[in-house]
Amino acid sequence: MPMSDHQDSENFAYDKTWEQIEALLDEAEREQNRRWVAFQKCPPTLRQQHWNNYKGLEGVINALRWVLGDLKTPKDKVLGRDRFENRRKR
Repeated sequence: MPMSDHQDSENFAYDKTWEQIEALLDEAEREQNRRWVAFQKCPPTLRQQHWNNYKGLEGVINALRWVLGDLKTPKDKVLGRDRFENRRKR
């Protein structure tokens, strides 16, 4: 099966250690916490920016947790298809 452009091995070094991935996860979680605090404290005009960054980091965190084998982070959650989190509140 041919690889698509984003999977072309010449564009990837594949040289990250598990420790580097865990450190990036830790950094992403800390940054997400900072964004949440900033979201809560900032004026309404800046909230969207902080919310977008918070949600973007949520995706990063889910992806890194999946790569590390977190049993509570299924592939559907990483892809935004988690049936519980995306269900509309009624």
